[in-house]
Amino acid sequence: MNKRKMLYRLLSILIGLAVLYSFGFDAIAQDDPPAEDAAAEVMLTVDDALAAADAVQANLDITWILLAGFLVFFMQAGFAMLEGGMIRETGVVNSLAENFMDACVTGIVFFIVGYGIAYGTYDAGMEGGGLTPANISLLLGGADGTADGDGALLAGFFFQFAFAGAAATIATGAMAERTNFVGKLVYSAILGAIIYPVVVFWTWGGGWIAAQGFIDFAGSTIVHMTGGVVALVGAYMLGPRAGRVFGRPPEASNLGIAALGTFILWFGWYGFNVGSTLGANDPNTMGLVAVNTTLAAAAGALGAMFYKYMRTESWNMSFILNGSLAGLVGITAGCASVTPLAALVIGLLSGAVVVIAVTTVERMKIDDAVGAFSVHGACGAFGTLMIGIVGSSALGAPSLLDGGTLDTLGVQVVGVAVVAIWTTVTSFLMFGALRAVDILHVAPEADRIGIDAYEHHASVWPNILPLREDDE
Repeated sequence: MNKRKMLYRLLSILIGLAVLYSFGFDAIAQDDPPAEDAAAEVMLTVDDALAAADAVQANLDITWILLAGFLVFFMQAGFAMLEGGMIRETGVVNSLAENFMDACVTGIVFFIVGYGIAYGTYDAGMEGGGLTPANISLLLGGADGTADGDGALLAGFFFQFAFAGAAATIATGAMAERTNFVGKLVYSAILGAIIYPVVVFWTWGGGWIAAQGFIDFAGSTIVHMTGGVVALVGAYMLGPRAGRVFGRPPEASNLGIAALGTFILWFGWYGFNVGSTLGANDPNTMGLVAVNTTLAAAAGALGAMFYKYMRTESWNMSFILNGSLAGLVGITAGCASVTPLAALVIGLLSGAVVVIAVTTVERMKIDDAVGAFSVHGACGAFGTLMIGIVGSSALGAPSLLDGGTLDTLGVQVVGVAVVAIWTTVTSFLMFGALRAVDILHVAPEADRIGIDAYEHHASVWPNILPLREDDE
């Protein structure tokens, strides 16, 4: 056995020597390279590694933005189901169609002109950076995915389009059951092409409101309050639904569908808020935003539920759902600027705000079919202002309760006020023009037989609700 082992070892040594000889001994026993060449080679290797790491991070950031955009886009389904479940049975098909078309119309107009306005370049000759036709890039400047940087631009457009679609959909719920379908398409186009993009240009686009230090991380004011104010003006100018008795709102047609829609919205909100980091390179911020979003949604539902119970002694399901959305809207502005404890406070108070706002709108005799202004308009403004009160200095938002002064709160007030004024004025002009050409309110016959039967010749319950017979 020992002789056999020795033979195996000798054979192994001979085979190894043969392999070394085939590669050449000079390649193994060569002189050391000069020190300068070795240092240059090491530096080149380090630079290549850093460049590769940057490329990987850039790809990861774009991937995260796209995934977050997918979540935000899925919120369209949540809005459709929530609104369809909250309104009367005779208007559900119309609500679904309008929500679907919000995505379609907004996608096209935001591509053509909206994104170019929102992120246009600045005219240095105008204070704060003005916007002129010369610095609006139409059709994404012709980006087609072949040039360097096209990928980041196209991904950014998609993410921002999903936000624009959400702003348009908010108004749909408030104006449900009585909006002319053609008028709906027109106002969605105007909102996505002009009204909303100008707000973005002033804020996220780096315009004059942003230059004051305004904080709205993911859009409590920019997206939600904008949509909420449009919703309130539209509902006011439309007038109430047929048979509407103020003080006794119509019962929701399907709270099960509405609850599922709310869960979808909550899920999508993680893309809305966490996605607004616009990258995956800051785990601290991503984790904080996710936790703050969760806590505010939960606290909002509890706040609305208990506050409503104190007033009516009933556990109202509609307010539980809208309360969670109120908390989500309220935390959207400050989700990266407040601590988790402050997020709980914002969510809890937002739940109370939505109850108060719904009651106030009802007393004003404005028929907001799903409480869109109360959830998005009132709570969007409230959450934005709360940054100036409970914001964290360590997170870049010195507030009244954390070593700051009135400066942060003052900037937040200015931002909210300017956006509210712009949106109110443009909404009155837009809806006034639609009413003047008689395409704002649906025809009187639709009030009698229901908008689904009149405009769509359809019903979600065709075996229960009558359909309009086609004209021969």
